[in-house]
Amino acid sequence: MKEGRQRLDKWLWFARVAKSRSLAARLVEDGHVRLNGTRTTLPAKGLAVGDVLTVAAAHTTIIVRVVDLGTRRGSAEVARRLYADLSAGGEAAQARSVSEPEPPLESV
Repeated sequence: MKEGRQRLDKWLWFARVAKSRSLAARLVEDGHVRLNGTRTTLPAKGLAVGDVLTVAAAHTTIIVRVVDLGTRRGSAEVARRLYADLSAGGEAAQARSVSEPEPPLESV
């Protein structure tokens, strides 16, 4: 894999979208994942920072922007740092507030 890219199934597993890497691969193979708006069925498809993923799981659809590729599967807190949630009603506002510092309060 080229530097700055990572396998789609591996990233889905690192980001805790799937419980195992084989389930992540099956999610992709079954056509439930779109990469930058295009359906892909290749678990080995390269993923880069800035790509937008749409995952249609059984009970929900999530839309995320890849923020980091990660090096291993970590805790849920670590996994949340790999993406910014773009889903309606998701954690988009929270992701923006974490990445953008708030301006200082002015005294009255």
